[in-house]
Amino acid sequence: MDFSLSDDQKMIVETAQKVGAHYGLDYWRTIDKAEEFPHEFWRAVCDAGLCGAALPETDGGSGLGMLDLVLIIEALAAGGGGSTVGQLFMINPIFGGVSMSRFGQPGLRAEMLPKIISGEMNACMALTEPDAGSNTLEIRSFAAADGDGWRLRGQKIWITGVPDAQKMLVVARTRKLEPGMRRTAGLSMFMIDVEREGLTWSRIDKLGTHTLASCTVFFDDVRIEPGELVGTLDGGWTELLDVLNTERLVTTAGLVGTGQLAIKLAVDYANNRKIFADRPIGSYQGLQFPLAQCHAEIESARVLNYKAASNYDQGLPYGSEANWGKLLAAQAVSRATERSMQTMGGMGFARDSHVERLWRDCRLFRFAPVSEEMVLNYIAVHDLGMPRGY
Repeated sequence: MDFSLSDDQKMIVETAQKVGAHYGLDYWRTIDKAEEFPHEFWRAVCDAGLCGAALPETDGGSGLGMLDLVLIIEALAAGGGGSTVGQLFMINPIFGGVSMSRFGQPGLRAEMLPKIISGEMNACMALTEPDAGSNTLEIRSFAAADGDGWRLRGQKIWITGVPDAQKMLVVARTRKLEPGMRRTAGLSMFMIDVEREGLTWSRIDKLGTHTLASCTVFFDDVRIEPGELVGTLDGGWTELLDVLNTERLVTTAGLVGTGQLAIKLAVDYANNRKIFADRPIGSYQGLQFPLAQCHAEIESARVLNYKAASNYDQGLPYGSEANWGKLLAAQAVSRATERSMQTMGGMGFARDSHVERLWRDCRLFRFAPVSEEMVLNYIAVHDLGMPRGY
């Protein structure tokens, strides 16, 4: 097994590092405080050809692999953006790009993908509902047939990036469950305009990830046109999973970059801070050991994510590795940001230290886009062969 990067991959990482360094910690602190979408950063990412790295060349992408995309996200996140960088790639080249490149109708695909890749268009995805949570099969939003299209009614919650998106990938029921039907039947995906009659949204006030709004979305008799169906009518469950499974990879990549950055901030501080003796506090094993432990855990998550991404690129099963990596990364980075703050003492609580933002933002990923409890359920049932209990 070869863990070395090719010359092309090294060049890609170097490009991402330059973009990440240009939009560094001070940039992210400023827009976090203002709760603004990182428009300049994302435009630079797209201008550098990084957004479309794993999307087909026929659609304007680079036609590279998911491993290449993971490398890009890690480098950008470590430059200052932290775990939010993974979310940016999730909503655009994954929810907007993968859904269109794999399942979009030709007209909408041709309209959207070049704009997603260039940064002219942003996307979001409306899946989670207040009464369904992680149980997607219990969603109630319903798109009823209306002539040659549909009319959508329902509500979604915790939808990322709505105010700055032009397109929304919506998952809804198009058939009511009846006795004898599989629960996975009757789900469909649609790609609709965010600015559309009957579609309204409101922001959720939240702890972190301030640069990407989280919203409650309401659909009140929203018209959906025939060309906006994504994939198979009533058969969208497996196609939805194809879109969702890759979000684990980009999430973990953003977390790994965050962990690198948090540990670097702690080490730099500790190696320069002298207090009780004429030597840096970084020489104290009480500070060294927790950071060393976090480093080992983050590197383990990185390797698992590389394996998952490599399997994806080879057409091999990758779900287990993707889930293991996401579980370990979310837990390890939560500890790493906490230990970084502890290493800095009171200064770790100051916005000028930057780590408080990393700590606030990464906490989300203990329960999103899939909770660690649901990942453990997956491991118990699918990897260990234990009976399903939920």
